[in-house]
Amino acid sequence: MATTAADIPLLITSENSSSERRITPSWSISQLKARLEPITGVPASQQRLSLRIASQAPQAIEAANEDAAQLAAWPLQAYAEIHVIDLRPPGARTNYTDVSTVPKYEMSTTDYESRTDSVLAWKKSQKLGRFDPNAPNIEQQKVETSYQEVDRRGINAGARCRLLPESTDARRGVVAFVGEVPEIPGVVGAWVGVELDEPTGKNDGSVGGRKYFECKAKCGVFVRPERVEVGEFPVLDEFADDDDEEF
Repeated sequence: MATTAADIPLLITSENSSSERRITPSWSISQLKARLEPITGVPASQQRLSLRIASQAPQAIEAANEDAAQLAAWPLQAYAEIHVIDLRPPGARTNYTDVSTVPKYEMSTTDYESRTDSVLAWKKSQKLGRFDPNAPNIEQQKVETSYQEVDRRGINAGARCRLLPESTDARRGVVAFVGEVPEIPGVVGAWVGVELDEPTGKNDGSVGGRKYFECKAKCGVFVRPERVEVGEFPVLDEFADDDDEEF
């Protein structure tokens, strides 16, 4: 539509939309409704309009003959609000915010694997991840290295331990499990399950519904071997007097 000096910027709102539009006062109510239909999604014949200026009570924009009644008959002001009410019953209205019924394109696995412009194709060309011919050897090396770390640190089930780095993690507990945890994605090799002295952990010795050791809720945690130091670490007593350690 052509914009003239007489046009007034107004806010158009409805249940599903809100936007700024320029309105020509010489339009009839019918002309306005016709223009609002593609903006709000409400059929012109099912619209009820109201004008709100600042904090004033809304004024109905309606007339016996809407083809003849011009908008200039209402006190239009810049950035006043015209609200569009949908007169259709709720079941007949289109819910534009519900995307669950919108058809979605799904590419089959076969089609995706045949494409040459996909991430999968790039990984194949670069021999990355599972396409690396040395991947099995690399994975096995990571597993062996993790168990070497377990042996080097003397980590065994039943040993007292503390978590590292001690400067940021003062938690202590007992080693309850040493082994692989397939339910933890992305990291292969040995994990150390620790039963903490205090309920400051993440689980009860379970991961992904599989139980690896028994402990109370939030007293279990799984960490990598490099974060575990075994030794004579007694249970911390936050109420102990420091002077008692001198006798």
